[in-house]
Amino acid sequence: MKHLLLASVALAFAAAPAAARDLTIQDVATLSRVGAPTVSPDGRWLVWQQRETDLAANRGRYDLWRLDLTKKGVAPEKLAAEADVNETSPQFSADGKTVWFQSDKGGEDAIWGVPGAGGAAVKLGAVPGGFSGFKVAPTGDKLLVWADRKPGAPNLEPAMVKKDPNAGSGRTYDQLFVRHWDTWSNGDRSQLFVLPFGPQGASGNGTPIIGSLIGDTPSKPFGGGEELAWSPDGKTVYFALREAGRIEPLSTNLDIFAAPADGSAPPVNLTPDNDGTDTLPTVSPDGKWLAWASMARAGYESDRQLLKLRNLATGEVRALTQDWDRSVASIAWAADGKTLYVTAQDTQEQPIFAVDAQSGKVTRLTQEGVVSAVVPVKGGVVFSMNSLTAPDDFYRLSGKKVERLTSVNAAKLAGIDLPKVERFSFTGANNDKVWGYAVRPPTLAAGAKAPIAFIVHGGPQGSSNNSWSYRWNPAVFAGAGYAVVSVDFHGSTGYGQAFTDAIQNNWGGWPLEDLQKGLKAATDKFSYLNADNACALGASYGGYMMNWIEGQWPDRFKCIVQHDGVFDARAMAYETEELWFDEWEHGGKAYFEDPEAFEKWNPVHHVTKWKTPQLVITSEKDFRIPYTQGLAAFTALQRREIDSRLLVFPDENHWVLKPKNSMQWYSEVLGWLGKYTRPQQ
Repeated sequence: MKHLLLASVALAFAAAPAAARDLTIQDVATLSRVGAPTVSPDGRWLVWQQRETDLAANRGRYDLWRLDLTKKGVAPEKLAAEADVNETSPQFSADGKTVWFQSDKGGEDAIWGVPGAGGAAVKLGAVPGGFSGFKVAPTGDKLLVWADRKPGAPNLEPAMVKKDPNAGSGRTYDQLFVRHWDTWSNGDRSQLFVLPFGPQGASGNGTPIIGSLIGDTPSKPFGGGEELAWSPDGKTVYFALREAGRIEPLSTNLDIFAAPADGSAPPVNLTPDNDGTDTLPTVSPDGKWLAWASMARAGYESDRQLLKLRNLATGEVRALTQDWDRSVASIAWAADGKTLYVTAQDTQEQPIFAVDAQSGKVTRLTQEGVVSAVVPVKGGVVFSMNSLTAPDDFYRLSGKKVERLTSVNAAKLAGIDLPKVERFSFTGANNDKVWGYAVRPPTLAAGAKAPIAFIVHGGPQGSSNNSWSYRWNPAVFAGAGYAVVSVDFHGSTGYGQAFTDAIQNNWGGWPLEDLQKGLKAATDKFSYLNADNACALGASYGGYMMNWIEGQWPDRFKCIVQHDGVFDARAMAYETEELWFDEWEHGGKAYFEDPEAFEKWNPVHHVTKWKTPQLVITSEKDFRIPYTQGLAAFTALQRREIDSRLLVFPDENHWVLKPKNSMQWYSEVLGWLGKYTRPQQ
């Protein structure tokens, strides 16, 4: 299966016209994006939500699609699609006859149902005040809804708030977490409510089930239904929650709770002895076992996620993957309860692994590509997967055979020449083996050399892996004539926890050494790389590294692109919201407790060495690395009379998400690179 993905992509686009063209950001921004799959209980229907870009409205819109898995060669078809309406979060009823989904038709959040075999959709109940998501109990008689409400809300009915006509616009706070990711706190919390549910839909305003707990479940800003689970008998809800309070901005301590679905008793904390993260509760089909992902170290958001099992009758807990040095990213039980399917990063890939529920033995099932969602079915799994040269599509794994089910973007990508990706390894810092990849522009003439876009990933506990991106997409850079080089420096994920941990208190040390050695290794190995014509680019931690390179490697690059990077570690320590992240990275203490740890790798101290032209990009709604860091870097560049440019997005957060903004981002970035490298097209 080693070349399964690349071969299937080539097959899907084999009919492309001979006169191929390069990939552009306009192509990427308008691609269809498939969501997580759901499969009917009888295994016949695959259903998913699919995002289409409404460029005029500068946003995405969602429809439901389905595919008949019992027929070969059939095309997907729309199941629910109305103009200017979003249909999302499809779920099958236990009998497989109905697909429930969330819709914003008419401007209200409501749950609808549509026959799985096709037909008219019927509204099954609106939720007063709106909601974020839902899960129907396996028994079909109850509905779990999560929605933002005031702590302790007695039901889903929004609280009536008296407004003082003479009040000012100011907000007041008495403790931290006044803002998170891109949103200022208004006191609401994501909470869980259970409603009766039947053929006629939902009824009532819901019963709260988290008791007196105060916190967000699912967690914010990225948590969803994967942090919640029903018991097979519909009597218990399991959920992950970090209790709020004065320690909230310092804590990664999500716990797994069990609560009766009727609200008759307070939730019980099943993981009180672990101060790290416990999440992804997943109940076995027979209801006897609870699986979840668990981090051991408090305050560390990138610790290894062990797969744990709890016997729900006895309370016995086992760490199933203790001897496997990889971090579990998702969990799904096989129907027989003997196997758990998990995904985990491994050397620039994110495959599916099968874990034996008794022995913990791990077996790799897929090879190339990043698997983004897994649904067990009879005889195997259905999953979505992407790569550096292909967006997500659906596949089916049966035994050792992998079958491609969809080519959602075949028409949109027809005639586009995608680049060649080659991996390389070298001896990096600490004499460790370090991996990277190089991307060759598809239209580069034989014997020609391409200018280099040296891209440094963020995280810093992340990876430049074999995945498709709608933000930093190497294939778009290659389409513009640049050869991309990227290195998984110390701190990257997918190489064992010790390699990931090595960046703590070491931000400007081993990672920079890896980048320096990695770029040389790539230019020595690949003759098409123009070693003398390179620009460096990075966002988040990668943006920090751009500022660090300005002072530590100032003569290597013709230009730099710095997006949302740390410029002044002291200011960052007091401005960011998730304090656990910044403090862990610098040894686990606050700035005032150990200022030397923060100052050791602080770019602000080396501004006098800066000389490389830099494009600075930041966003006003970025609370992770506030835009003041970008303004400060731009000020330093301007005061030193270094050629520089500032791009500020008023409506984006740590990421650039809106289609038109993405196009503007690439126009500015490629324009900046072109100003200094003049790539040969």
